[in-house]
Amino acid sequence: MQASGKHAGLGLALVSAFAFGGSGVAAKPLIEAGLDPLHMVWLRVGGAALVLSPLAWRHRALLRRKPLLLAGFGIVAVAGVQAFYFASLSRIPVGVALLLEYLGPALLLGWIRFVQRKPVTRAAAAGAAVAVAGLACVVEVWAGLKLDALGVLLGLCAACCQAFYFIFADQGADGDDAPDPLGVIAYGMLIGALVMTVIARPWEIDWKVLGGPALMGDTPVPAPLLLGWVVLVATVFAYLTGVVSVRSLSPQVAAVVAFLEAVVATVFAWVLLGEHLSTPQVIGGALVLGGAFIAQTARPAPVPEAEAQQPVPVPVDRAATTA
Repeated sequence: MQASGKHAGLGLALVSAFAFGGSGVAAKPLIEAGLDPLHMVWLRVGGAALVLSPLAWRHRALLRRKPLLLAGFGIVAVAGVQAFYFASLSRIPVGVALLLEYLGPALLLGWIRFVQRKPVTRAAAAGAAVAVAGLACVVEVWAGLKLDALGVLLGLCAACCQAFYFIFADQGADGDDAPDPLGVIAYGMLIGALVMTVIARPWEIDWKVLGGPALMGDTPVPAPLLLGWVVLVATVFAYLTGVVSVRSLSPQVAAVVAFLEAVVATVFAWVLLGEHLSTPQVIGGALVLGGAFIAQTARPAPVPEAEAQQPVPVPVDRAATTA
């Protein structure tokens, strides 16, 4: 998968957000049918690992070249986000947990500015601020708010893991030694599946749930079909397009565009599950879209004048000097 130019990267980021956003509307009927949420996560990651295992073999050289990158992506960007998010759900409302997780792009901007000491464009920062405000409206964070210190901490850990997803996705993007995103995703899923096996204890899965139908709204849908959507579209395809988009744009811009996932999830739930949108949610969706648009207009920050005026070394023709 290749993407050249900013517009292609933005298109892939939008496609990734749509694919990620469709995971909840397919997973929720399975959970309501009796599947434990952590078991759903294990099936999602494990299924993706199984699908991508041929690619892992094809790119097996990455184990020697980029072992830390693969381990970090699998443990943090795959297993970490899922585990911390679902753990926070057990202690705080869903809307609050989702908002906390999507503070990741804002944390990413802080990492870029204060840890990497790189300039952050005003457009990206403004887009993140607008999108966070819009997301608060989409999830209606004020509804049933219960401040549980541990739940909030777990939600913030999910946000940190989400921020590192964009950081890991951008690692090694430049240069001839750049790791193939297909290999990074494949090994990330394999490592994430191993970690989630310890957390989710899949040997306790009620497999009978996957053998019958699940209700999507009032319509019965075969459970294997829903699981296939979650694995193939909302995981494999979503992660692949997401990583490629980060490499085509920049982590800070792609992260803000990712806010659209919450809007997509809400719209899908409205259309397919009958969960109606309130006026604040509609307004919030418009704000998220506006924030994503502001962020994607970001341009690289200008190089400081002191650095721009440094003399460029001129190569010396040694043959001429010795003649």
